[in-house]
This record gives sequence, structure tokens and C-alpha cells, in this order.
Amino acid sequence: MKTILLTGGAGFIGSCFIRENDFSKYKIINLDLLTYAGRLENLKDVTNPNYTFIKGDICDRALLNDIFNNNEIDYVINFAAESHVDRSIENPEIFIETNVKGTQALLDTAIKYWKSEPDNKYSREYKKDVKFVQISTDEVYGELGATGLFMETTPMAPNSPYSASKASADMLVKAYHHTFGLPINITRCSNNYGSYQFPEKLIPLMITNALKDMSLPVYGDGLQVRDWLHVSDHCKAILTVLEKGILGEVYNIGGNNEWANINIVKLILKVLGKSEDLINYVKDRPGHDRRYAIDNSKITTELGWCPKYTFEEGIIETIDFYKNDSI
Repeated sequence: MKTILLTGGAGFIGSCFIRENDFSKYKIINLDLLTYAGRLENLKDVTNPNYTFIKGDICDRALLNDIFNNNEIDYVINFAAESHVDRSIENPEIFIETNVKGTQALLDTAIKYWKSEPDNKYSREYKKDVKFVQISTDEVYGELGATGLFMETTPMAPNSPYSASKASADMLVKAYHHTFGLPINITRCSNNYGSYQFPEKLIPLMITNALKDMSLPVYGDGLQVRDWLHVSDHCKAILTVLEKGILGEVYNIGGNNEWANINIVKLILKVLGKSEDLINYVKDRPGHDRRYAIDNSKITTELGWCPKYTFEEGIIETIDFYKNDSI
């Protein structure tokens, strides 16, 4: 049985990956610092003996050494990240600390324990079937015009401190593959939605505010366009990349599902039977990218993954979750 060190597993996407994991095939060690968006309640139903939780920081190299020393780690999946653009504008430093330095600490530790000849710093030979999977975002590509799609070959042009920190981490991962031969993959996903997301992001914020008849703040004119992907589809794609991804490759993961923010807000209000009078247009955030959209043809054609959820069924499921959750 293979063991995965999964970082940030108490967060939205990481916890979904754990909940849907096949524990007859993979043990999971979940390393999470439990900052504001990490909730152990997200994993309250995970009671399998092949699951272990460790509270800690991915920047803590001594802790990483202990984990690798005491466990036969086969894979690292790095979900751990500061991920909210607004927060990155207010406090960029923590994004550099976690997203860049934390990723580097994980990379260095993986190299140390995975090399076939650990005492040979020039060796590019690694133990069989090890892999480092970096979970990234389409925001590293910057901004699209009214047409076009992000491809894996699209140059990175991040526009926020958050996306710049993620692009930096991606470049480190690629550099460690090229320079040291570390077996890696990078995934870049579009906007996720679904159950257990912390209500600072668009969809859960609009749902939870609407349920309380509170104002729904919409940036600018609300016509920013994003490609939306159900979190369960995203997690299945990550597993596909872990098991089938060609070493060194980047895979875009998208839902072929573009929506303007304001149309999502209006859809949520319609489903909940609430008035559009709750919408409150507010000053746009600095540097707000206008449109993202993903070309997912590489992962669909080469690895055989495709999204299963329609947005219509996914948003109903998500709304139902927040009706019954105390998040």
C-alpha cells in the first residue's frame, strides 16, 4: 500500500480528496496547520485507520524530516496554500512564506529521502514510484481577453500577490525536476465550488449571505468570467495525474463551464427564492482579472479524465449543503 503525504488536507479541496480516497489502496498522512480555512470538521466522517492527521507547518523542516523519517512516504500532494486574492492584497508576506518557502521545504525534504543515493548530491536516481504533485491554479497565467483559453504552454503572467506566489512555487517545482531530476507533476485548475468551502469565496459567500437575507457584495459590474469546476471532479483529476501523469508534465484541469460572476449570483438567488435587491455592487478590487478559461484537452485526451458534474446539478448540491451546515 502506498503512502501519500498530503498537505493542507483540512481545507476545501484537500479534505475532499481525503474523503473520496480509496483507503484500501492509499494511506494518507494529512499535514495541516489549521489556519482559519482549515477545519477538522471537514473530515469528521473519516475514521479509517489508514488515515493520520498531523498538525503542523510545511515550512517546519524539522517536522518534515520527522514525518519522512518515521514513514515510508511514496507521494507528496501539496494542497497547502494561502489562496484568497483579497487577503494577498492585504498581506502578501504570508503568501510568500507558505506558498513559496513552504513548497521549497517540501521539495528539499522529498529529495533528501527519495534519492536512491542520498549521499550523492549529483545523483538523479530516485526510489521507484515516488512523485511530488503540486496543486496550482489557472491564475498563474494572468488574464484572458474575450476569447481564447489557457493552455499548458501559455506563459505565466500572474497579476496578484497570490497568483505570483503560486507561479513562483510552480517554477520551483519545475526547476527541481529539471536540475535534480525530482519526479513531479503540476496541476492547474479553474475555480472550484462544492461542499465545505470556507465562505469567503464567491459561491459560498453568496449562498450563506442570501440564506440570512444579507447584502451580496459583487465586485465592479460583476461581469468577471471564470470557468467553474466541481471540487469532486477536480479531486478525481488529481488522482488521475498522480497515477497516470507523465513525469515533469503540467496538466490544466477545467470544467468547460464559463460563467460571469453576476449570473452565478442571480442563479443562487433564483434557486433560493430570494430577491435580486440583495445584490450590492461594490468597488472592484485592485488588479481584478477579467476572464479566465481553461483548455483541458491535454488531461482529457492523454489521461482519460473528464468532468462529470453539470454546473446546474453541482450548484443545487452546494446550496443544499450550506442550508444544512453551520460553517
